[in-house]
Amino acid sequence: MALEGPGRLRGLLRRMGVGILDALLPPTCLTCETPVGEQGGLCPTCFSRLAFVTAPMCEVCGVPFPHAATGARQPEGSCCGACLAAPPAFSVARAALRYDEGAKALILPFKHHDRTELARPLARQMARAGAELLRAADLLVPVPLHRWRLFRRRHNQAALLAAQLSRISGKAFDPMLLRRIRATVPLGELGALQREAALLGAFALARGAGRKLAGRRVLLIDDVLTSGATADACAQALLRGGAAAVGVLAAARVPDPRIERSG
Repeated sequence: MALEGPGRLRGLLRRMGVGILDALLPPTCLTCETPVGEQGGLCPTCFSRLAFVTAPMCEVCGVPFPHAATGARQPEGSCCGACLAAPPAFSVARAALRYDEGAKALILPFKHHDRTELARPLARQMARAGAELLRAADLLVPVPLHRWRLFRRRHNQAALLAAQLSRISGKAFDPMLLRRIRATVPLGELGALQREAALLGAFALARGAGRKLAGRRVLLIDDVLTSGATADACAQALLRGGAAAVGVLAAARVPDPRIERSG
């Protein structure tokens, strides 16, 4: 019998390892522990609760517009009011999921309860939603945590997602290039000017970052995109450092309640 090539042998060993794992720990749904067909999967009920971000959406920040079923379909290729009034520093942002109860069942345990194994399935959905952004990117950079928050949380969820996306796409990944040098207050209840003031001077580049950034297209990775203020502040720092362009890819996007109400 002919010897297996190295690639086929690695594949065989990997399949054997998965089979042994499945025998010892039968695969269950990531959110409800219902038996499923493979490790890292969702049962049909939990999968059906996920709301994927699809067109129509803002062509810049990716915030979803009401769909045709609401009777207020937004034309393709249009921008939301916020991007028209104050274009962000990043060129484009996309997210895989709407940040609703279905997405929270994945993201909150990942973010706050050490469910780091959720990084890979979330990254797979991000790679699907942001396929064009990944193809265009030269470098993946996660939104950083302040050191004290990182100490309390023990991991940066954006960095875990970026690492998985690097494995999926083959693109370079640098978790230390961008730093959060000042802790910031929660931004959810702040207005646009207050958010801008809260983030002023919060991000800086690591020493020598300019050499890595010069002329490169950066894809900024985060778990949840809310107002876009944090992504905008990060993009400004990266562009000042020499990046040619900055895109944003997130696991989930918070719909703008003003747009939702208007539908």
